[in-house]
Amino acid sequence: MGRHVSGNCPELDRLVDDACAEMGREIESLCIPRLAGVVLGGGYGRGEGGVRSGNALSNDLDFFAVAEDGAPEAETVAAIGEALKPVSGKWTKKLGVDVDFAVKTPWRLKHDEGRIMVQELVRGYFDVAGKKGEELFSGIARIDAAKLPWMEAARLMMNRGMGLLFAMAGNRDRAFINRNVNKCILGAGDAFLVSRGLYRWRAEDRAATLKAQGDDGLYARAVEWKFRPAEEPVCDLETARETWLDGYIEMIAAVGDDDYKRTLRNAARWLARRRSVGGLATFGQDPVVRVLDGVERCLRERLALPASLKRDWEIFN
Repeated sequence: MGRHVSGNCPELDRLVDDACAEMGREIESLCIPRLAGVVLGGGYGRGEGGVRSGNALSNDLDFFAVAEDGAPEAETVAAIGEALKPVSGKWTKKLGVDVDFAVKTPWRLKHDEGRIMVQELVRGYFDVAGKKGEELFSGIARIDAAKLPWMEAARLMMNRGMGLLFAMAGNRDRAFINRNVNKCILGAGDAFLVSRGLYRWRAEDRAATLKAQGDDGLYARAVEWKFRPAEEPVCDLETARETWLDGYIEMIAAVGDDDYKRTLRNAARWLARRRSVGGLATFGQDPVVRVLDGVERCLRERLALPASLKRDWEIFN
């Protein structure tokens, strides 16, 4: 039996095992063209999945469908994603959590091998269908956690800041708010560690490292909340906002001049995807940094989330 959740919960580990086995059979019966293999990634793939009261799943199930090497990216990703929709819909209803399939080509995985998401995936997954992960990820270099690029810190802060803005936008779904508050606390801590070359692959190790750096225990409580979600949040929205802003300042303090450099390539990326030049103050910066700066301004000045910033985030996330 695989280890899918944090702590000792054989019942839930068995549930995920059985679901993956049945999904694997369904996927293989579909004979999807150009699909090489499917693995379960995310928290449940690396043994850090959460458990709600009553031994129920608390996180999404994040599957990765890897295309055959050399397949055209855009059309292949779209076709495989469409073919897997019935499986996703069926098992989302059956398990009570979102069952998502991210379709990746080997080229895309290699291109993004510096991303935390890819590095966590190749270190912790569960084989589901087709080729085994060992073969699917054989071309991906394993990067030392202490050598992750600074841009991963910026990406974490951008995404967790956006989640907090969504939670602050008059949303009445308490579970949604609590989840994004918790992700904000974790993201700010993770970004601090990445920017200083102190990141660790296991959540408990990151909490211990932050404690040694003077953290007051909020990050550790957020890790525990992630593993065992409760009705009460780990902190309120205002504390989360202040923690994010403090994390942003700490992260920027570790940034070198090259990290914020302006290039024509960055300007071209923005122009190609947004069909506009955008603000001149950020012209030529990496698109993630440009979006991050917009998120920081909204949180610092308590502004409503502009539609244009939401669109920028959707494009460059």
